[in-house]
Amino acid sequence: MEFIPGPAVHQILCADCGTPITPNSANLCVACLRNSVDITEGIPKQASVSFCRNCERFLSPPQTWTLARPESSELLSICLKKLKGLNKVRLTEAHFIWTEPHSKRLRVSMTIQKEVLTNTILEQTFELEYLVQHGQCPDCAKLAAKNTWKALVQVRQKVPHKRTFLFLEQLILKHGAQKDTIAVKEVRDGLDFFYSQRSHAIKMVEFLASVVPVRSKSSEQLLSSDTHTNTANYKFTYSVEIAPICKDDLVCIPAKQARAMSNMNQLSVCARIGNSLQLLDPMSLQAADISSTAYWRTPFESLATVSDLVEFTVLDVESTGRARGKYVLADAQVALAGAFRSHNPDDDGMDYDGAGGRAAQIYHTRTHLGAILQPGDTALGYHLTNANYNNTDYAALPSDRLPDIVLVKKTYPNRRKKTKPRNWRLRSIGKEAGEEGETGGGRGVVGRMGGRDQRKVEEDYEMFLRELEEDPEMRGAVNLYKAPSGDARMGPPPGEGRGGGKGRRKAQFAMDVDAMEEEAPPERVVDVGGLGDDEDEEPEADFPEVRLDELLEGFDEMTLGTGEDEEEV
Repeated sequence: MEFIPGPAVHQILCADCGTPITPNSANLCVACLRNSVDITEGIPKQASVSFCRNCERFLSPPQTWTLARPESSELLSICLKKLKGLNKVRLTEAHFIWTEPHSKRLRVSMTIQKEVLTNTILEQTFELEYLVQHGQCPDCAKLAAKNTWKALVQVRQKVPHKRTFLFLEQLILKHGAQKDTIAVKEVRDGLDFFYSQRSHAIKMVEFLASVVPVRSKSSEQLLSSDTHTNTANYKFTYSVEIAPICKDDLVCIPAKQARAMSNMNQLSVCARIGNSLQLLDPMSLQAADISSTAYWRTPFESLATVSDLVEFTVLDVESTGRARGKYVLADAQVALAGAFRSHNPDDDGMDYDGAGGRAAQIYHTRTHLGAILQPGDTALGYHLTNANYNNTDYAALPSDRLPDIVLVKKTYPNRRKKTKPRNWRLRSIGKEAGEEGETGGGRGVVGRMGGRDQRKVEEDYEMFLRELEEDPEMRGAVNLYKAPSGDARMGPPPGEGRGGGKGRRKAQFAMDVDAMEEEAPPERVVDVGGLGDDEDEEPEADFPEVRLDELLEGFDEMTLGTGEDEEEV
């Protein structure tokens, strides 16, 4: 076998240093070629990035402010966009080099390739340094100045209480609808939400229409215009009115509308509020659903609200056998709570018991609460015997069809006398303490006005908490959180004290979700219907307790407008 040698590899000397190398078009070694040709020429070794400390966003070319975490891919992309000359080379690798967080410096290591001669590709690794310059983005600059909002949503409801807005606040938190709101202001009949973009305000209006029956209208105001570029600057205002009907209100439907709803009884009770009104006839269990459009076509108001409820003692309950969902129709005998009192039987001709006390008047009524009422229970209802309502539809009803009593819900007076603390808390939407955009200590979204209305708002808030305890369906629509360890107080009251605590970071560009740090006031015990203050009475055994599996963790965590779902806390 004959050995055939391979082709000889000829070498030449480098033209600069004389090192033997394989021939190439430059006749230079790699070291000399790298010294004579700089492929990083045209790429600056230092640059700067703009950072807004209020909203924690970086300026991304051309003029877009983007949220980016330290040493993230988003921040690396912003840094690379700031460099000029990268389009002339090939970027193969880039990563951050760790620096102190307070140094205001970002160091990036880059590896690039470039063809310097024919079939000669040179690779080089070098380091860049970015200076972080603090400033304000346009949105935060508008927020820092007054009256610079772009869109406004005015939410109003003409009712004498704040329970609707307390419930609406919890719905907003549950669905994260507050993430784009830059400021909020409480007015007498509602709330004002301020936005930096018109699309954010439209999104809020659509959310409100999906959870409560509303009607809305919009208007715009011209601020400035440029005839040369045919551009104009407007402010947009959206007025949203919530239907003045609340849960457990007594209503009288107009006769024409009642006939259109399968000839329903005009005297009904509002059983539930969603994006429509759900009415229930407690005498027949007939239900009707009035859409928002249908209601505002022929609006009507409440005859009586929960502030007009009277406590009754249930003497006897007999089911009729008819049921509709959770409601069971029953015939009940009730008497006014606290109606028995000492009296001399010689002074009038009423019937008395053997002890000489005056016998209470017994009322016979039909109720939809047959599934939960038992003899001896206490129920809240409307006393129509001596009622006088200024309503033409109610006045047209035949007197023989009007009941004496309309029971609405079961109540637990013995439980309310106890000062047992709650093991759950509610979050509140934090906001600026001043006017729109003015910095200051955050407070709750409802109850900030204070003054003479402050006590009334606190009572409404306590009633709202009790409704959450007694209504599992209503409780399922909001987020309840476990009370912090060693703090099993009631949820934070509205007004002062519902805002964020000391030492917490605040976001100037978004509404914070704040927790209460101050001591909560004790629960108010309201004595209705002449009830006594017998502390020895045992609380009701069937009181609907809030179970631990209904509570969420993370009450102290704050949402700074990142849009994350509250349920993920």
